[in-house]
Amino acid sequence: MKSSNKLWGLVLSLLLFVMLPFLGACGDDKEEKPTLDPTSSPGPVEDVVITIGNLSDLTGPSASAQNLINLALDDLVDYFNEENLIPGVELEVITYDGQFDPSKDIPGYEWLKERGADLIWTGVPGTPVTLQSRVDKDQVPLFAASIDLDEVVPSGYVFGPSTPPRHEALTLIKWIAENDWDYESKGPAKIGGAGWDEVYTKEFFDAMKDYAEAHPEQFEYVGGYLTNFSFIWGPEVEALKDCDYVFPSTVLVSFVKEYRNAGYDAKFIGTFTHAAFFGPMSDAKLWDEIDGMLFLGSTQWWNEEGTLIDLTKRLLYENHPDNAEEIIRGGVGYKAMGNLYQVLDIIKKAAETVGPENLDSQAIYDAAESYTLTVDGIPRFSFSSTKRYSTDYYTVYEAGGAEEDIFRIEPEWLPAVMEP
Repeated sequence: MKSSNKLWGLVLSLLLFVMLPFLGACGDDKEEKPTLDPTSSPGPVEDVVITIGNLSDLTGPSASAQNLINLALDDLVDYFNEENLIPGVELEVITYDGQFDPSKDIPGYEWLKERGADLIWTGVPGTPVTLQSRVDKDQVPLFAASIDLDEVVPSGYVFGPSTPPRHEALTLIKWIAENDWDYESKGPAKIGGAGWDEVYTKEFFDAMKDYAEAHPEQFEYVGGYLTNFSFIWGPEVEALKDCDYVFPSTVLVSFVKEYRNAGYDAKFIGTFTHAAFFGPMSDAKLWDEIDGMLFLGSTQWWNEEGTLIDLTKRLLYENHPDNAEEIIRGGVGYKAMGNLYQVLDIIKKAAETVGPENLDSQAIYDAAESYTLTVDGIPRFSFSSTKRYSTDYYTVYEAGGAEEDIFRIEPEWLPAVMEP
């Protein structure tokens, strides 16, 4: 019996010796739990996606210009994403074809919003007016290539990284009075225009009239004649036959052809909005008919050098080497990149302020309200809590019929004229 007890004691001792490390580990479970290295990464964090809703015209009367604007938007978004210019953020674009039809503005906006649009971009005049109350209610920033100053309420959600037609008209006409027309010896110049019945042209004509009435010694306003998207201009041509300066329909071809064929020789005046239709002008061989036409611009032309225009040309030739020359020949459409850059730069500023994880529509709105873009040493674009248009400076170009191009004739950047 004693031998048996001794044997069992030896077995128990051996078992305890073998099991001791495991028993100790169980007893110290609290202290021996694995811990995370505070310097280790939990893995890659996905970028925040910011969706730009593009309310465009793909098949309507302004499609030729809008398609180039859309091309510029896609290329610039790709550039920002590929260069990681907004760390932690990926930009994407979704597009709706509003066909230049105001009745499609609201359905288009709702369609884009349902698909996650954090902000809206539109190159279509009139759309910001239609959507203003909705974007204000929904607190969705809307950036537009053209805005009506009378309709855009300060502190609202509509922004124009663009050129208000009223400021364009006042700046251009003042320049003409000081540099192109000797009213002191010739008397007041007769000035007028014709175009489609849409927001941009109406506001331009209203400003022309206001300036002429404020400066009767410089200009006599003959009238601004509007049609319902007609391409026939007989009555309007006759009404403007005695003018010294005429603002033609922004879709130039048919008006210019009728006016010159009627034998009238007024100098045409316009803006880069007209330059969006240089392609059709070239196709119709009408450059001689606009030789000497004056254009007001807020960005540099293709034949100049500068930070924004250099980036525009670089992306154009990198992405579309086979038809870059054709796009340049088409005029200003792709150059909307200067406007679009402001929008993407505002998103970048917002991300830097609140962090990518907090980036949303409201953060973009807040960043826009305190935004300034300095280009080549000049603060050319800005927004504030009471300023919803960005362009602060312009310059002047002249059409060369033989070269089928326009050339800068004002060396300075001119402060925008806001009142007559």
